[in-house]
Amino acid sequence: MSETIIPPRAENPTELRSGRSDQPPADYIAETKQLYSSLGYDSYRWAERSDAIPLAPLAKPLADSTVMLIGSGGIYRRGQVAFHSKDDTSVRAIPSSVNTSELRTAHFAYDQTDARTDINCVFPLDRLAELAGNDIIGGVAAAAISFMGGIYSTRRLETETVPAILQHVEEQAPDVVLLVPV
Repeated sequence: MSETIIPPRAENPTELRSGRSDQPPADYIAETKQLYSSLGYDSYRWAERSDAIPLAPLAKPLADSTVMLIGSGGIYRRGQVAFHSKDDTSVRAIPSSVNTSELRTAHFAYDQTDARTDINCVFPLDRLAELAGNDIIGGVAAAAISFMGGIYSTRRLETETVPAILQHVEEQAPDVVLLVPV
């Protein structure tokens, strides 16, 4: 099997290389704690669930399934209200037929440079359309859902964001939901 080499960006020629990195893995827990502390939050506590979430098997082949995109990258369509920092629990419904050049990102917890160059790296609507066009998936749900991940309040996430997302899922009744976290 041949190895794909992705060319580096001009401003950082050593960023992407083939093979093993000499850098240690990122310590996301420590980085998240530092970020939230710098934003004035108390020490970050990770949400824990003792009950396992069951994996639902596909009810029909993927080629016959409608796929709905849900992303936490803070994506919104030009003309919609942008997400704001610190616990924005709102969601945006975005027509799956939208020209992705109309999509924007507003998120406090990740470097949005690449997403602003190619929104598909965090919200792959064009890629899903290609999969549908090639009969790999049956189709794309009429609307995709976006929210801003990094919501500090687990309580607000569970009582505000999740019910709003579930309402959109229930209305569209997709066969598969593709979750794209950032």
